[in-house]
Amino acid sequence: MSKPLLTEKIQTVPAKKPKPSSPPVRVFALGGLGEIGKNMYGVEFRNEIIIIDAGLKFPDAEMSGVDYIIPDIRYLIENKNKIKGLFLTHGHEDHIGAIPYVLRQIQMPIYGGPLTIGLVRAKLEEHRLLDQSDLRVFHESEMISFKHLSVHFFRTTHSIPDAYGIVVETPYGPIVHTGDFKFDFTPQDRPADLHKIMSIGQRGVLALLADSTNSEREGFTPSERTVGESILKQFQECPGRILFATFASNVHRLQQVVDAAIQTNRKIAIVGRSMEKVFLIGQELGYIRVPDGMIIDVKAVNRYRDEQVLIICTGSQGEPNAALTRIASGAHRSIQIHPDDTVIFSSSPIPGNTQNVNRSIDLLMKAGAEVRYGSILDIHTSGHGCREDLKLMLSSLRPKYFMPIHGEYRMMLNHRQLAIQVGVKENNIYLLNIGNTLSLFRNGARKGRNIPSGDVYINNGELRMHEKELLEERVQLAHDGVVIVAITVNPETRKLLAGPELITRGFVYMQDSKPLLRRAEAMLRKQLNKTGEQREFDLAAWEQITTSSLTRYFKRELGRSPYIMPSIMEV
Repeated sequence: MSKPLLTEKIQTVPAKKPKPSSPPVRVFALGGLGEIGKNMYGVEFRNEIIIIDAGLKFPDAEMSGVDYIIPDIRYLIENKNKIKGLFLTHGHEDHIGAIPYVLRQIQMPIYGGPLTIGLVRAKLEEHRLLDQSDLRVFHESEMISFKHLSVHFFRTTHSIPDAYGIVVETPYGPIVHTGDFKFDFTPQDRPADLHKIMSIGQRGVLALLADSTNSEREGFTPSERTVGESILKQFQECPGRILFATFASNVHRLQQVVDAAIQTNRKIAIVGRSMEKVFLIGQELGYIRVPDGMIIDVKAVNRYRDEQVLIICTGSQGEPNAALTRIASGAHRSIQIHPDDTVIFSSSPIPGNTQNVNRSIDLLMKAGAEVRYGSILDIHTSGHGCREDLKLMLSSLRPKYFMPIHGEYRMMLNHRQLAIQVGVKENNIYLLNIGNTLSLFRNGARKGRNIPSGDVYINNGELRMHEKELLEERVQLAHDGVVIVAITVNPETRKLLAGPELITRGFVYMQDSKPLLRRAEAMLRKQLNKTGEQREFDLAAWEQITTSSLTRYFKRELGRSPYIMPSIMEV
């Protein structure tokens, strides 16, 4: 029952092989390496596994029909009796979004900060899984102990409250996972606990897993406080309604927007289910403070003058079903663009989302809105540390072994270079792929055996284990079209009774390509007649001959490979 809410290693000179006198502590990732999102990591020793985060990532433009991508957890299912708990660094979707799908397959306690657990609670309630969940709020001074492993926490700064680094104490020393972090010395909330971080480093850190997202950017990440000042300046310059788009989970940003609305005498309408949910939870926990009567129903927006209205909405990433996207296309039931509207994007496009964001911006401009976006506005700062933040974390924790995480390969590679600069031995840095393991011993480390891993696709709330093959077919159909081959055959005499007849869609225009298709039909008829003379009829063999013959033919004639779909009727 739910509890109340209070690479592969870089190929360098290998380190000296440790003697396996005792079992290793194994570290692995089921997501979050070589990609942005889908974060899920594990620490395993003997019969205990600690899981850190269970996130999702969003599909790219070519993944038609896919809603989300989550980690493949076959290894965890096979070892579910070892799992002691799922520990959450913070409440962003790329760290908690896979939890409903994981819980359907594995029952385990879930630990997180107050806001994180509040967001998970709402998510599980939506999936009707709350009654079978075990949610536990941890405190930053708490130690949660098991037989071999113990877990404790340190406060970090991110773009959402209750962000924590996680320390897993093992018999060979602590393994530290930073979560997403930056060092903001004038934060909206409490600052990172640098004193505790340094004290952990002074005791000696066996291995560090650290966020690599901004490892290519120089300096420190700018403070959130500068963003609040810029938001107020933007609001003061807007003559009509303001539509403000940001991540729903960016609670600090939402409070800054509320503060700016108070100073410019605007009522607030909240649009988008996830935004409404975060506002409700944030207000309950005291992270979002809004004066009574300031929030109005979206249906009441037109009762106020335009200069009195602020609309906070989802859709800063151009998501197809998000509120701002529907407003931009004219499909929203309550909000339409007015001529003096100003739309402010307070986020940077996630890699792969740029096209969707640009499409939304174009639609909004065509509808008559002024759209403000981009870094020149100073209305967004990352929640991830830049190079100096990362070096400060590395030099404070001083790990013996280092594993860059949470980033595309180039980001992890840059993070590796930073670690070398601050004194981590080059041979002690491991760039792993999803499914690789790192075995840590008392006197050394090495890459261990691989475990099952990969992507699982979510479509309409259902797990699709074989969606990858379908996606490959969809991509081929989109690029080269399809050729349907209709054939009627007598299986006993092995004689063609009709066809082959070729019907194309998305490949060539049939009216202009009749000679080409007739030659293809003649070629295939000859192949099938020859096959019928030489061997007994076999449906699979005829389908294979049809596919391979036409694929070679079209590749030779046109340089393209359409999807061949044989339809062989036996009469």
